[in-house]
Amino acid sequence: ADQVVADLKAAVTLLRRARTAAEPRALVTRALRTTVKFRSLLDEALITRVVSEFVKRKSVQESLLGAVASGAQLEFTFDSSDELEVELFVQLLVVLHLIDTKKITVAAGVAQRLANHTEATHRRSSDVLSARAYFFLARAKELEGTSQTIRGALHNALRKATLRSDVDTQATVMNTLVRGYLQENLVEQAHLLLTKATFPATAPTNEAARYHYYLGRIGAVQLDYSDAQRNLLQATRKAPRGAVGFLQTAHKLAIIVDMLLGSLPERSLFRQPSLRRALQPYLELTQAVRSGDLSRFTATIATHDAVFKRDGNYTLILRLRRNVIKSGLRAICLAYTRISLADVAARLKLDSAEDAEYIVAKAIRDGVIEASVNHAAGYLESNEVGDLYATNEPQHAFHQRAVFCLRLHNDCVKALRFPPNSQRRFLETSEQRRERELQEAEMAEELEGDEDAF
Repeated sequence: ADQVVADLKAAVTLLRRARTAAEPRALVTRALRTTVKFRSLLDEALITRVVSEFVKRKSVQESLLGAVASGAQLEFTFDSSDELEVELFVQLLVVLHLIDTKKITVAAGVAQRLANHTEATHRRSSDVLSARAYFFLARAKELEGTSQTIRGALHNALRKATLRSDVDTQATVMNTLVRGYLQENLVEQAHLLLTKATFPATAPTNEAARYHYYLGRIGAVQLDYSDAQRNLLQATRKAPRGAVGFLQTAHKLAIIVDMLLGSLPERSLFRQPSLRRALQPYLELTQAVRSGDLSRFTATIATHDAVFKRDGNYTLILRLRRNVIKSGLRAICLAYTRISLADVAARLKLDSAEDAEYIVAKAIRDGVIEASVNHAAGYLESNEVGDLYATNEPQHAFHQRAVFCLRLHNDCVKALRFPPNSQRRFLETSEQRRERELQEAEMAEELEGDEDAF
């Protein structure tokens, strides 16, 4: 407990420095980062000690202690005092404690009061705290099952944050709204929000990762697989290395999108220690798609049905059936120069030769296989494999890599940070300006003397 209090004192010191700092965002973020270490150690006795020691206003102190002890509603006036950041920080700790102890209704009330407090006493040093307030308010309402009741308030907060250029709150509230829409399968509304609202370019990296993940999921549902693949790649690259759960979720969706595009994920992805266990069902699914065995694919889905539904990827996985058939057709065309459509139907576990003919004809039209169908004789004949380098495939692959490198360079340039007022070192001081003026005056007198002598 003493170590936790010492860490909190260091965080409070950072918050007090942020009140007068030119760039308070970094200091407040550092203070909030300390909560990760001791969040699991917060109990009622420790929270009571923290509230009593760090909150100076008696009305706020009594309200917070009442909420922790008996779930009483918070009642205190909003005051933009010198200790505003500290008060908001302690209220945030109370919300974390109430959520962790399953007092969801009380946590939602405290989080609502915290969000109102940050909005009523807006200050630049409290922007990050405001973003966290709205995040935990939405989380508490989600756990309570009433997330749709605050949707209007979140839209209002997004509008105000955009007008105030509050980057942290703007990014957090936008992601929170999209998350709520996707949980209720309102994909079109989520897409409209992301297209109408502008995500800030200087948003925190973790929020940018969430934003790209949501874009990837929406793109996958709307059949825009190329855009989904690009956004999911950005999400996995921007995500913090410690966010194992987020990385697992993003990679699960990325694996499915890769297979829907006709490619297979690398085997090394499934061997990473932090991903191996979570991606085991998806490894079996990938092997089934690669083999082109429709019965194996169906058995894999039946085995891991609960996992796929819990991840929210079940409907996307059902779309992979045609990819399994395409893989099987490629294998058949490589193995046989000529094969009857009845045998194709038997190998692909299709109902009839007519179904096989229809699927083969569509695969030929889409460029999946190089072959021809003899309808009268009822067989499939493969064409000779040509030189790949005589096609546009190498150029297309090179173009994709060039576009990726250019996009990565542009993102790095946008992410550059400079010290505040760094341009001033190129400006001359008053002494340097005085010295320059003296030198110019002396030079002018010398020129006048030279003209008189002439």
